[in-house]
Amino acid sequence: MDKSYPSAAAALADLLRDGMTLAVGGFGLCGIPEALIAAVAASGVRHLTVISNNAGVDDFGLGILLRRRQVRKMIASYVGENAEFERQLLSGDLEVELIPQGTLAERLRAAGAGIAAFYTRSGVGTAVAEGKPTAEFGGELCLQELALPADLALVRAELGDRHGNLVYRKTARNFNPPAAMAGTVTVAEVHRLLDPGQLDPDQVHTPGVFVHRVVCNPQAEKRVEQRTLRSA
Repeated sequence: MDKSYPSAAAALADLLRDGMTLAVGGFGLCGIPEALIAAVAASGVRHLTVISNNAGVDDFGLGILLRRRQVRKMIASYVGENAEFERQLLSGDLEVELIPQGTLAERLRAAGAGIAAFYTRSGVGTAVAEGKPTAEFGGELCLQELALPADLALVRAELGDRHGNLVYRKTARNFNPPAAMAGTVTVAEVHRLLDPGQLDPDQVHTPGVFVHRVVCNPQAEKRVEQRTLRSA
């Protein structure tokens, strides 16, 4: 089955609706599906719940959706680089759920693995624990965390084939694989699109069974989030 589409807009045309939940891959600005995010922004859908490790920056990545007031709720583990996010949070215009980074990754992975809930020590004794069931394992108190499924997952990979098999590059592998698993429908944006059989099966990070549509975007901007230079 050829899962490739000619553009990000075409891949998302019949999938987007107001009020849906999106899981978006990436780590900082590394490995973000920027063409797919831009297509979501251009569609005009609103009241979105967005699950992502971070919230992008003001004028790039998920920051575009925030600036256009298309996001109702943000579920993330780090949000410190986005001034627009801060403005909306402090004004009460944006609902926010902050989750420890490892817990966020596991909640996404659990959704794809068919695991309804799991227990973790992360967050015990903090505001994260409020209202959550607890249990003791080996003398350690743990919190119950629920799986975090999404209506639609948007991910970015270095390589992909027309069957939807994906290979990520370095840091992009942090959150894209669990995000890809969590989506009821998953759309992948890839730097290079290959024919079936060109990927070594032993090198595939996300099998095509998790991916429903693929679009090639070789022109990713690949911004540096924070540039640090040594003095001369």
